[in-house]
Amino acid sequence: MTPENALPTTRPMPGALAAVEADIVRACQQARRDRTSVTLIAVSKTFDAETVTRTIVAGQRVFGENRVQEAKAKWPGLMSAYPDLELHLIGPLQSNKAKEAVALFDAIHSVDRPSICEALSREIRSQKKRPELFVQLNTGEEPQKAGVAPLEADAFIASCREKYGLEISGLMCIPPVDDAPAPHFALTAKIAARNGLKNLSMGMSADFATAIQFGATHIRVGSAIFGHR
Repeated sequence: MTPENALPTTRPMPGALAAVEADIVRACQQARRDRTSVTLIAVSKTFDAETVTRTIVAGQRVFGENRVQEAKAKWPGLMSAYPDLELHLIGPLQSNKAKEAVALFDAIHSVDRPSICEALSREIRSQKKRPELFVQLNTGEEPQKAGVAPLEADAFIASCREKYGLEISGLMCIPPVDDAPAPHFALTAKIAARNGLKNLSMGMSADFATAIQFGATHIRVGSAIFGHR
């Protein structure tokens, strides 16, 4: 696997983005959903600004990064040049990075513990900026993975709202690599529905069509657009 701080050698081709778009349209048709109900997040982690720019020129406007520091180094210049871009934090967030995250990102998909809630609540009040917030679930209850266990999700969402005053937009999940993704997507959708959450961040390059079938509103696609890292 390519180290996080190494530059990848594969560069995106406009045809790759078009192919992903065609697959999204097809999945939406099969699910009898409007294409506009699904936001494509192009996951640009480890790819340099020059590479990302080619994807922007090809028409993509919503991007995802895993690390606050990498995004801080790469995105201010891009967002200045292209003011209509939208940036999502899809990787883990440390509470000491909450100030930078709220300042830089339009959405944060990794709300998963009280310390993050407290830090985000403080920075949202201080900066008067409200990024869209997703609670991250650990649907496989994998010990090495971040996220809230399914049985604890209802209480955690309630705490986000009532104790910390956070407006939660939706849920995010990453199914275990060796599991069929459909049951994890179904569980995430079920938890979202009973908590009145409309947004579902689920599905990546290999399984986004399945995620769309289960109601994904945001899909996080990296390698299918940019190539392997």
